[in-house]
Amino acid sequence: MEDGSRHLPKPGAHAVGNWISIGHPTVAEICARGFDFVVIDTEHTPVSLESLENVLRAVDSVEEDVAPLVRVPWNDHTRIKRVLDLGVAGLVIPMIETAEQAEAAVEAMRYPPDGLRGAAPARASDYGRTFGEYFERADEELTTVVQIETERGVENAEGIVSVDGVDGILVGHGDLSASMGVFGEWEHERFRSALQSVLEAAHGADKPVGMLATDHEDIRRWIDVGVDFVIAGADMFYLANGSDAARESFEKRVGSDGSR
Repeated sequence: MEDGSRHLPKPGAHAVGNWISIGHPTVAEICARGFDFVVIDTEHTPVSLESLENVLRAVDSVEEDVAPLVRVPWNDHTRIKRVLDLGVAGLVIPMIETAEQAEAAVEAMRYPPDGLRGAAPARASDYGRTFGEYFERADEELTTVVQIETERGVENAEGIVSVDGVDGILVGHGDLSASMGVFGEWEHERFRSALQSVLEAAHGADKPVGMLATDHEDIRRWIDVGVDFVIAGADMFYLANGSDAARESFEKRVGSDGSR
């Protein structure tokens, strides 16, 4: 039996992931290679369960051992159940503000008698071929990451990280800074203090903290403040930045109006 936290580093160590928001298996196959894990976002994207299943197949096809984590839209046990049945390494559950909400998330991740996940054969158990084995090991092997992304969540961080079954914390820095009235101001004293508070609470409970980096400066910034795992970019940003760079290179050569 392996512990679900195996997909995340211990505090003080590091792991790197990639963020997937485009629900196409080709994009996932390209972006998963070489990373420790990927997070497939279904909260702020139109990715359906059918598309998600094919994205998971693409991640599984990569030669390296890349753990597919999925961010669900909400702390909803029905949605959590359906995503788990697709065969994932774990989930990222957004907007957790209290220990009670974290407990509910863990309960949704687990089969009875310790939880309320419905028991049924699905892709996660090779379509029922290994369901008995899967039922026995899933509770321990699945990784549960909860997001702290509001002031209330920061205030209750010690209770959240102390919940048995929470394997790691992902700080939603965009929403957190917005909730504090300092959106995008990563160097603002209040934001830095809140982030440090989460780090101290999580590390005190021997649980790692992660953040999403949208550029190289973010990677440096979050590692320097003590984050343990970094999601080092996202598919949409690679496409947008590459597209802009190609156009700008052309315009520098011939002028923005197409004349030399």
